[in-house]
Amino acid sequence: MVARGTSCIRRLGDGEGPQTKGFRRFFANRKVTLERLIASWPQQTVAAVAGRHVLAIQDTSEIKFNTTAQRRRGLGEIAKGQAHGALLHAMVAVDADDGACLGLVGGTIWTRAGRVTVAHGERALGDRESRRWLDTAHAARTVLDQAASITVVADRESDIYAEWATLPDHKLHLLTRVMHDRQLADSTTLYEAAAKLSFVDTRTIELKATPKRIAREATLSLRFGSVQLKRPRKAGVKELPDAVELTLVEAVELEPPQGVEPVHWRLLTTHQVDKAMDAWQIVDWYRRRWTIEQFFRVLKTQGFRIEDSQLDSADTLLKLIAVAAKAAVISLQLVQVRDGRSNLHASVAFEPSQIDALAALQARYKARTPRQSNPHPNASLAWAAWIIARLGGWDGYPSSRPPGPITFKHGLDYFHAFALGWAVRDVSTP
Repeated sequence: MVARGTSCIRRLGDGEGPQTKGFRRFFANRKVTLERLIASWPQQTVAAVAGRHVLAIQDTSEIKFNTTAQRRRGLGEIAKGQAHGALLHAMVAVDADDGACLGLVGGTIWTRAGRVTVAHGERALGDRESRRWLDTAHAARTVLDQAASITVVADRESDIYAEWATLPDHKLHLLTRVMHDRQLADSTTLYEAAAKLSFVDTRTIELKATPKRIAREATLSLRFGSVQLKRPRKAGVKELPDAVELTLVEAVELEPPQGVEPVHWRLLTTHQVDKAMDAWQIVDWYRRRWTIEQFFRVLKTQGFRIEDSQLDSADTLLKLIAVAAKAAVISLQLVQVRDGRSNLHASVAFEPSQIDALAALQARYKARTPRQSNPHPNASLAWAAWIIARLGGWDGYPSSRPPGPITFKHGLDYFHAFALGWAVRDVSTP
């Protein structure tokens, strides 16, 4: 998938030939389970996170598949009942300092069996889909055990009292955007407490383009303070503490351009915030959440186009998503390291035999001038990405436009064919 830049089984194989049939048999094999595929996600991540402060960023994306009333393929409702498909909840590990994607941590993939008739607030936490936020964060402790510290970052849907009350410890922190105006222990509300705080600083930031927003600059005003969340009156939380103490960081665009929705981020965190510099650090870590949005785009609209799959059953579609998710992260890592800012080792994306093949290819690009030489440390991921980009047609000059996903795709096409030959170079025929 990484080499060909697609999740289409026919394009991965040979049309309707034996290779394609082999791929289909793989996904239909009962021994190939969704759980085992997801369990393989963090194999390279474990080593990559060692000694780092890791942002464990999690989010959920709906994956829509084309269906008809006569051909639902076993898929449940998504998009508030307007479509059918699957849901992918994933967590990616990101270096807190340089923003490098370190790999997948974990997650879950599912399709809904039917509509739930019991109201959300009346169900125990274990019976809600929102349980995935806690389960994924809990599982991250094992995968990220070698990290120096962990900050779980998420958007509004992860603002769950049980998370605040049970997850944090000396090594694991939480950073989440506020979902709604919560009750505080002093009988006021979160928004009321925020309104009493004074703005202490301003900063202009770059906003990236999204489907709902054009790229632009925004000048944000900052305020922060301590709050105590009161335990809500809901099912399944009576055994939790009466209150939890957190820090509220609010960044708001007070004077947005005319006709533009202002930026307004209310962030809750378990990190201690004593001064404006600390609060801006919280904002910057939250902005790293952009990485998981990129991951979903590579998986869906701007890369593997997983939603175009025509596999016949929900079971095989969920497995395909699991494989494509790992491929999407590798592709994202290659694009990220093209400028050499990351110090990741090539082993986060390539096997040892493939790194040997890359070293052999490196000899082809030994230039007479330093400007066209690989500037990155040997066996680093940036070193590997430079070689792949050259294979894809990039000229290697620092002044040239950086290689993009299409260049990397062409380079990977060539590389994987070469690596296969390299692996059997010492095999002799009788």
